[in-house]
Amino acid sequence: MTDREVLDTPLFETAITRLFGIRHPILCGGLMWLADGRYVAAAVNAGGMGFITARTFADFDAFRAELRLCAELTGGKPFGVNLFISGRAEENAVLDRYVDILLDEGVRLIETAGNTPEAYLPRLKQAGCTVIHKVSAVRHGLRAEKAGVHALAIVGQECGGHPGLHFVGTMVQGALAARAFRVPYALGGGIGCGQQLVAALGLGADAIVMGSRMTVATEIWAHADYKRKVLETSEADSRLVMASFRNTYRCLDNAAARTVAELEAAGERDFALYMPHVRGSNAREAYATGDWERGILSMGQSAAFADEIKPVAAIFAEILRDAAAARDRMDAMRPAPGATSRTAAAGAR
Repeated sequence: MTDREVLDTPLFETAITRLFGIRHPILCGGLMWLADGRYVAAAVNAGGMGFITARTFADFDAFRAELRLCAELTGGKPFGVNLFISGRAEENAVLDRYVDILLDEGVRLIETAGNTPEAYLPRLKQAGCTVIHKVSAVRHGLRAEKAGVHALAIVGQECGGHPGLHFVGTMVQGALAARAFRVPYALGGGIGCGQQLVAALGLGADAIVMGSRMTVATEIWAHADYKRKVLETSEADSRLVMASFRNTYRCLDNAAARTVAELEAAGERDFALYMPHVRGSNAREAYATGDWERGILSMGQSAAFADEIKPVAAIFAEILRDAAAARDRMDAMRPAPGATSRTAAAGAR
């Protein structure tokens, strides 16, 4: 089958494919600085769902323009917006304006992340929005579920960015979530291949959510030198920093990250000394110039699955082909009706 035929043929129907009206249970979570209209439109056109990261843009006009571009590129198909809710109240002052704009432009699919979305849910739900909230621990998911979100995304400690404080792995998170959550959930953290898609669904998830795996997509605007670095990155080439500030971050193991790690190892508590290395503008510059040694660059272990710079559609097709093979392998393991295993038969003799 061609890539297009693979993308046009649903493999699985889940609560999340129905909730978002998509063919495949694949979500591309918001990526700070990188998740723009072209990238998100590519995910939507490939049969999944993506979320434009609102805080990426320099001003509200640029944000509105990006929403309009995405709507044009998707031919009017629904797409999502990511709203990061900071732990610092003053940083959330802009969120109401982002909500004004996205509602005005007809966006009704929202990914929230960070702090609880409780304060924003009444308005979003009244406007007819579907909200999925991303968490790093089951207990945070339960709070968001109680507040009224429609779905959850839970990520394990393998994820890029913020893995939480307890460092629980994706396999454990997925199984615990299946026992705890009543709403549908997506599973992320180190996920980047079709076998993991099948495993996630087997655990009880209704979709996967990916980030780092997708940073080599053609539609991601980052410099080719940065993408080539991602291609070289193995599952062991990230590191955790900022744990001493209870703000743990999994990032590319580069010069900036090693400097931050050295400051932490020395017991330095003056945050001003960290700022030259951790400010967000450094990451944006690194993506723009390809200087991957600069800035704290979110990088999860799923980068190990990135093997080629290619379009989102080609990445999705690869994942779906591998998922189909994994599903068929599982089906082939079913014993024939009435069959008795050799071990059991031997024991009976």
